[in-house]
Amino acid sequence: MAEFRFQIALPDRPGSLGAVASAIGFAGGDIRGLVVLRSENGRGIDDVTIAIPGQDPSDMTNVLNAIGGVEVVSVTPVN
Repeated sequence: MAEFRFQIALPDRPGSLGAVASAIGFAGGDIRGLVVLRSENGRGIDDVTIAIPGQDPSDMTNVLNAIGGVEVVSVTPVN
């Protein structure tokens, strides 16, 4: 499994992070770390380190972007 740090923007309301975590698990990812960076204008900005099957983060990026109100801001490989 390869690890990537996904910076995501999500609605700053109860249940948003739970929806993200559930989607990651259903897609076969394993959350290895989470840092809440800030909240601004009703949106939270978080760094989520995820171990994914394979080496290409595209599928996980698509899964996260498909969640209502969630946007992947950046994806960085973790060495």
